[in-house]
Amino acid sequence: MADDPATPLAVALGDPAGIGPEIVAKAWALRQVHRLPPFFAVGDCRAIRAVWDGPVMRIADPSEAAGVFDEALPVVQVEDAADIVPGKPNMAGARCSLDALELAAGLTRSGVASGLVTAPVSKAQLYAIGFVHPGQTEFIAERCGVAADNVVMLLAGPTLRTVPITTHLAVRDVPDALSIELIVAKARVAERGLVRNFGILHPRLAIAGLNPHAGEEGALGREEIDLIAPAVEILRDEGIDIVGPLAADTMFHERARAQYDVALCLYHDQALIPIKTLHFDEGVNMTLGLPIVRTAPDHGTAFGIAGQNQAHPGAMIAAIALAGKAVRYRATSA
Repeated sequence: MADDPATPLAVALGDPAGIGPEIVAKAWALRQVHRLPPFFAVGDCRAIRAVWDGPVMRIADPSEAAGVFDEALPVVQVEDAADIVPGKPNMAGARCSLDALELAAGLTRSGVASGLVTAPVSKAQLYAIGFVHPGQTEFIAERCGVAADNVVMLLAGPTLRTVPITTHLAVRDVPDALSIELIVAKARVAERGLVRNFGILHPRLAIAGLNPHAGEEGALGREEIDLIAPAVEILRDEGIDIVGPLAADTMFHERARAQYDVALCLYHDQALIPIKTLHFDEGVNMTLGLPIVRTAPDHGTAFGIAGQNQAHPGAMIAAIALAGKAVRYRATSA
């Protein structure tokens, strides 16, 4: 059963030349300190051994993971990534990262793994081998049979959760991309996701304005009046607890954060800057709207420090811990 908390998580290692193998290994080494649920890595064992001298055990089947987890990091091996040099990505490594992602997602979708955690990949390298998705999220959504427009990116840290209504767009394109329907749809997914993955029975949502001072009643833009306020009214009529549009510059201090469970933001940096400022080493990207649990550390491959024992595992540890908690919440609420 996919949401069985006794079933281990699958952790795709990401690009073998990035910091993914190192932070996964370090997370395993700190498993007892952080009380992490059992997990197994999916990727090339040599990528781990290139950056870590701890115990690694290849397993033929994910069912073996729980039995060896206390003694070694279990790894389901995918096709070798040719030469692995930390910090020096290549197309063979990109193919390995994609194969690992595909296998880990499939194992989770089939219920062999309880949830999916993905280490960072290089989109530039993936594009070079023909990858056509904007990122791992859209790839996973497709494999789960969910339209990319029906999933939501949630960024989570210890004291803040944010959702970007639009994601990877130029700032100049954001106003044209926004609509009442889009805001309502993303808010609905966020509200359901907080119930299902965090056990928050009555989530409190807050939505930011797009313009400075939330538009100052139209003096600085009409998006708040024409798009955001009507969306908020629709959501309230559905029984969703939501406030806004609020001035974004006063939404993220400590007292303000205590008033909501998630902040809906209108564009990428509006959502990610506060998360990375407050929780740079603990930020987790969770995909809401999927039939499976999926999390990822909220950072990239960091090729510049790969293989130098400088990668901080905090966000990977947080991603594994959050995935485990979400699996338990889903199991108890099923």
